[in-house]
Amino acid sequence: MEYEHDQALLDQVLRVYKPHTRYLNSTAVTAKGDPQDEGGMVRLRGAFDIPESCYIDETGHFNAVEFNLCFNQMYYFIVAKSVKEGLLRAFGDWSMEDFWKRQLPDMFIVDFRSTFRRHMHGRHFWGELDIVKAQQRDGGNGRMILLNTQCRYGEAEKAACHGEVRLALKSPAAGPVPSP
Repeated sequence: MEYEHDQALLDQVLRVYKPHTRYLNSTAVTAKGDPQDEGGMVRLRGAFDIPESCYIDETGHFNAVEFNLCFNQMYYFIVAKSVKEGLLRAFGDWSMEDFWKRQLPDMFIVDFRSTFRRHMHGRHFWGELDIVKAQQRDGGNGRMILLNTQCRYGEAEKAACHGEVRLALKSPAAGPVPSP
């Protein structure tokens, strides 16, 4: 299933960022099964523009800080789109109101790895984020959703850098983790 760019949702998702740091401009989401099932995946492909660094003089290249900021913007959007469209069973009991309440305080990066293979100027480029695994667990103080993701960025067809990020989200539902 493919979902075209959703500007209204993107604007709402990025409202938590300062206007000069809203780098993600357009999105397309593709769902191939559910990441709770073997081989299931949800992918976001986005276009980015970073006119100038928000924190340092011009370095001349895309760096780890920008990698992380762009990842976060893709991540927030793909979760919001997944909730809105019902793309992951793990979000089956989430409403959009749950997403907005949890966007900043209840979504955590628990493992972050990035690799840079070649120079990328990083002013106008593409990024992709794949949710490749989703699990629901009891987090000790309530249900958690764990997501394994892979991402990559490039200016040409081939990616210049990539990463793997594991995330934990507090679930709004109480009670035991549902059976698959």
